[in-house]
Amino acid sequence: MSNSQRDDYLKKLEKASGLTVEEAKQKLLEELDNELVSEKAKRIRQMEESLKLEAKDLSREILVDAMRHGATDYVAEYTISTIRLPDDEVKGRIIGREGRNIRAFEQATGVEIELDETNDIRLSSFDAIRREVARRALEVLIKDGRIQPSRIDEVVAQQRAKLEEFLLEEGKRIAHDCGVYDLPLELVKIIGRYRFRTSYGQNLAQHTIEETTIGVQIANEVGANVEVVRKGCLLHDIGKVVTDEEGTHIQLGVDLLKKHGIAEEVINCVAEHHEDKQFSQMESVIVYVADAISGSRPGARYEPHEDYVKRMDKIEEIAKSYKGVEQSFAFQAGREVRVMVRPEEVSDDELTVLAHDIAQRLEKETEYAGQIKVTVLRQTQATENTKAK
Repeated sequence: MSNSQRDDYLKKLEKASGLTVEEAKQKLLEELDNELVSEKAKRIRQMEESLKLEAKDLSREILVDAMRHGATDYVAEYTISTIRLPDDEVKGRIIGREGRNIRAFEQATGVEIELDETNDIRLSSFDAIRREVARRALEVLIKDGRIQPSRIDEVVAQQRAKLEEFLLEEGKRIAHDCGVYDLPLELVKIIGRYRFRTSYGQNLAQHTIEETTIGVQIANEVGANVEVVRKGCLLHDIGKVVTDEEGTHIQLGVDLLKKHGIAEEVINCVAEHHEDKQFSQMESVIVYVADAISGSRPGARYEPHEDYVKRMDKIEEIAKSYKGVEQSFAFQAGREVRVMVRPEEVSDDELTVLAHDIAQRLEKETEYAGQIKVTVLRQTQATENTKAK
């Protein structure tokens, strides 16, 4: 085709289409761009779907692997501690003449002693700290050999005074198991109370160690700040063991950590681990996920135990609310409550009235099966030493 023929052909096309050559070129380029954009969008959507599937599979692998690493030995110790006695002679000394030593021990500790034909002795109480004091006191008494009411009172008082020491020991153990070594000692003592606190039957110390292991594993996988997650997991429930103030465990925990100058990123993990506040960082989400995994795994929690502890607490609180009452202890799964009064404030004649009033109030305000036996004790004692020779 000659140039003149080509020019004639282009003029005819321009006339037929109503477009110049340049306009036609522009039109073709626009249509090509539209086709490319459509194809690009289609490919992007396909890639997004593929990435979502891959991310879902990857997240499952990360969580499963974290849960596997978080599996810890778990011993359910809800209300009983067991001590093996060396022989029957020691058992006889613990019982005492007509059972007076057992009665003195139970009265001093608020813990019930259970004996059978074996050489095992079981200490029973819903209060884990009370049970720990009793366990340590009994071990000292067995080793010492002098088991009598006055000595029992002395040893129990000593072990109760040492409570802060073994809370510090437990706190260090829990923190070290979580890989945290730089907390203030006052916080470490409070962490020690995890050992003696349960939430729906799940021991708080075990839950914390398990959750931290899971959280650290996830943080490593996704590239989050591992140390923030580690401390966030360790401290997320610290408000549950703050007993001298009112408020939710989240607010109590946040206030406590601020008081001790803990880093803001760690405090955010505590404040956001139940979604009370919107997540502000990836580490908070990880603490939330690790907490959910540990708390919801099969067998982790046992709600009736929590109800049982609340019922026992309420029985003791009702008894302690009366004037002149020094201590009250619930025994036999709430079927018996023993109340110790201050002898200078409650006379012998008032004991019967007090027992009646407590029983009446328990009938109205608590739930129980069968009956609750209310025993009110008024005791005076005098001690004198001979002159030294």
